[in-house]
Amino acid sequence: MSSASTSECASSGSGSSYDVAEKGNAEAHVEQINSTTLDEKRVDSAVVVSGVIPPNKEAVAQPPAKVPAKVSVKVSKWILFSLWFNTYRKLFTFVFTFNVVGLSLAASGHFPYAVRRTGAMALGNLSVAILMRNELFGRFLYLVVTTCFAKWPPLWWRLGCTSVLQHLGGIHSGCALSGVLWLIFKIVNNFRHHSINPNAIIIIGTITNIAVIISALSAIPWIRNNHHNIFERQHRFIGWLGLVFTWAFTILGDLYNPDNQTWNLNAAHILRQQDFWFAMGMTIFVIIPWVCVRQVPVDIELPSAKVAVVRFQRGMQQGLLGRISRTSIMEYHAFGIISEGKDAEYHYMICGVQGDFTKGLVNNPPRTLWTRQLKFAGVSNTSTLYKRGVRVCTGTGIGAALSTCLQSPHWYLIWIGSDQEKTFGPTINGLIHRNIEPERLLLWDSKLRGGRPDTMKLVKEAYHSWNAEVVFITSNYVGNSELMQGCKEAGIPAFGTLWDFVMSALAPVLSARLFFPSEGSFKSRDNIHTELSIE
Repeated sequence: MSSASTSECASSGSGSSYDVAEKGNAEAHVEQINSTTLDEKRVDSAVVVSGVIPPNKEAVAQPPAKVPAKVSVKVSKWILFSLWFNTYRKLFTFVFTFNVVGLSLAASGHFPYAVRRTGAMALGNLSVAILMRNELFGRFLYLVVTTCFAKWPPLWWRLGCTSVLQHLGGIHSGCALSGVLWLIFKIVNNFRHHSINPNAIIIIGTITNIAVIISALSAIPWIRNNHHNIFERQHRFIGWLGLVFTWAFTILGDLYNPDNQTWNLNAAHILRQQDFWFAMGMTIFVIIPWVCVRQVPVDIELPSAKVAVVRFQRGMQQGLLGRISRTSIMEYHAFGIISEGKDAEYHYMICGVQGDFTKGLVNNPPRTLWTRQLKFAGVSNTSTLYKRGVRVCTGTGIGAALSTCLQSPHWYLIWIGSDQEKTFGPTINGLIHRNIEPERLLLWDSKLRGGRPDTMKLVKEAYHSWNAEVVFITSNYVGNSELMQGCKEAGIPAFGTLWDFVMSALAPVLSARLFFPSEGSFKSRDNIHTELSIE
């Protein structure tokens, strides 16, 4: 990565001094219109950035007209179930059920191959689990799919490709849990036949099981979302410890022959064992992301107390996310990447200020951050599969959505937020004004308009007028659920943020906070950091 020197961050906490071209337009006139910019049809609720003229102060000073209360629509149980039982859960169910059947057959004596090679069954599952979360493998899959299937196949095929890529975590979870069960099965068999197994194998196997189980339990959604630092420490460092003991358990198990209770120290014998190569694969998959870690210069712009805009050197393709940290191995946080293209001078991350990490970016702006140079792909990366689409986002969700609309003229942007010009500053607003034409841009300022819009109405009108094939959504939990349900009801193909865990008891509270900044903090499974001013 380029290592150009960083600009000095102002000690007062204000944004760094970008050049004029990078700042864009500090003021933008927000004009209420009666005719939509989509196809000249009537859309009374549309708000579009139409220029760079300073706003009329008298008009702004007048109290905005209240948006009519939206009537809630009851969604059928079938739609709720189909959204809940998504591709993630389908993949998880298939993988886990397949393994449970095999484990049951092995335990009942009907699958002797698995009994003899239990280590390979366990490590094979764990290898696939780690592979599904490997950035390099993920980028490879996205590259193959977006290269081979862009625009020409039937829509149902392209939607299926996007769905599978977005929900690879289902395979990750299914294989990880299955691998734990196979490990438990192996150590239980060792205890059952302890008379012919050395104590060293039983002890090392027990420690391996404990480490792997702790690492797996720490990834339970409730722990990951509510105690992120605990999750990161346990899942990562105890996981690494488990990998070390897995190597010891694998080598000892391969060297020892329980049939004649002898040790075979022939290295060629080790190389012929399946579990050895699975352990090697696990190790390589774990190491690859860490060899890409670098400390890079950054500029921090602080347009408001709610948002920090982090600027990095070099451009990026659309649909990527990056992880950043103040240290080399701890407390990494993932954010969507904004860039005008691969040849651009900079790329940006929008960090909604709520957690300790993001608050630190405001209170003590760093001049450098640690990041993995190998970025990982998000669902927006599949936007190139479609001829035309609509990108909907709220608040700091613009960080995950904007690049798609900046780099493709075939995507329509709907951004809902509060006081967007002041909250997100000149850099982000400048990128929007310079690169997105008014006919494919709809901005809704909930502060100016006195409330949130009927978002589903806006989405339907944009989808049909823009002749879109798909809708991508980045919003908070309730906003995402509402839009996904509405799109499902209307027959509009849509992909939203994946949420790991939200207590159902919180839904009534969250519904009153839909689309408003500084009123929600969760983390989504697709790794977009959602300590958002909204997600």
